[in-house]
Amino acid sequence: MHAFDVLGDPVRRRIIELLADGERTSGGIVDVIHNEFGITQAAVSQHLRVLREAGFADVRAEGPRRYYSVSTAPLREIDAWLERFRGYWEPKLDALATEIARGKKRRSTTKKTTKTRSNR
Repeated sequence: MHAFDVLGDPVRRRIIELLADGERTSGGIVDVIHNEFGITQAAVSQHLRVLREAGFADVRAEGPRRYYSVSTAPLREIDAWLERFRGYWEPKLDALATEIARGKKRRSTTKKTTKTRSNR
């Protein structure tokens, strides 16, 4: 299965987001996904299996519990694929960052001027 096919599913994307915050038990993942998507434990287990088989998640057993963590290799492959497209948006994001910084500077200067005037 192609990486974008795996991550094309919103449930699997959400599981990866959860795992990005750190290792989680399968039960913890099931609880969150059930609450957010209303799907069963069996359905969540299928999504976890797809993520494992596609290399996006690692699992380790500790007694009866299964702990899942994100595996970064497929994410690095996606990042490498996206690299050729970054030229389309990076200059625009840089320009946006510059405009945001200018706006913050203007607001800061305006606040200082207003405070100075009110203290007179």
